[in-house]
Amino acid sequence: MFLVGDRLHVRDTPERLKELEGMLGTPLHDQETDAEEAAAKEAKEAEAESEKKPESDEDAKQRLVEVVVTNDSPLNGSSVRRERFADEYGLFVLAIHRGQLHQEVRRGELGDVILGTGDVLLVQGSAGDIRRLKSNHTILVLDSSVDLPDTERAALALGIMAAVIAATATGLLPISVAALIGVAVMMASRCLTWKEAGKGLSAQVIMIVVTSLALGTALTAAGATLYIAELFVLATSGMSPTAILGGLILLMALLTNILSNNAAGIIGTPIAIGIAAKLGLAPEPFVIAIIAGVNLSFATPMAYQTNLLVLHAGGYRFADFVRVGVPLALLMWAGYVYVIPRFFPF
Repeated sequence: MFLVGDRLHVRDTPERLKELEGMLGTPLHDQETDAEEAAAKEAKEAEAESEKKPESDEDAKQRLVEVVVTNDSPLNGSSVRRERFADEYGLFVLAIHRGQLHQEVRRGELGDVILGTGDVLLVQGSAGDIRRLKSNHTILVLDSSVDLPDTERAALALGIMAAVIAATATGLLPISVAALIGVAVMMASRCLTWKEAGKGLSAQVIMIVVTSLALGTALTAAGATLYIAELFVLATSGMSPTAILGGLILLMALLTNILSNNAAGIIGTPIAIGIAAKLGLAPEPFVIAIIAGVNLSFATPMAYQTNLLVLHAGGYRFADFVRVGVPLALLMWAGYVYVIPRFFPF
């Protein structure tokens, strides 16, 4: 609801602003550009309009879409006005939704707000202009439809990807070797450029992968994993099978978020079988507990590959995974402790 004395900042074409002046019964003051800049802009738009093909009725329809500022977007660390967003795409920014990772939007011109990863822009424009915006793959448009790129090398790229999958599925090459060869062929055939490949890499993600692998190797080589298993058996002596099962799931959840789910599964499976043999119980529920525990990989970025992918693309921090992942892991742990003994009796 507007109150007396409120100031509205409006951006639109001169013709529509004149219509708005008539509706409001008060003059609108231009505080952005001088007459020379406005004339130059109108001349540029007129020249571009004369070269453009007439838009169909469908392309001329006005639409509202949300645009997400990604890590690779030109808007990241810049502003709408600085990047000449309206001039480039013919779209008007109506509102900005600021993510929790950044400061609140201050009062003032939306075009001057410095944007960051995760910010969402509500933009208005014709369907044709929005379609042109979606063709820029450094800008994420939240829309129900996606315009897929179609280039002369698309068939070749699909063939290379299919060859990598086939070589891995048939056991001809391990996935690490097949993927590396596939990337090399992609770049040699110009399906992928060095610039595009560089945008897909993040030093933060690479360092997390390297350090997590080194940590897992160090724990195994130093015998720390065997020491943890002995402590677990000692700490749970005299407890009920259900309590031991719950403790085993928690132990695996801890290991999977430090090492990885594969490494934690390899370490935990012999521990589970040994515990079952020592207690004289069926090994199935304890092995299932290992499978459940190693999949509680929510609390750290290095726990699972998908976590690493969204870490860079979504602009998340390590603390975001801990804040959301730990409660989720505890909730699922309680569910596993209740369900596993009922489906796999001791």
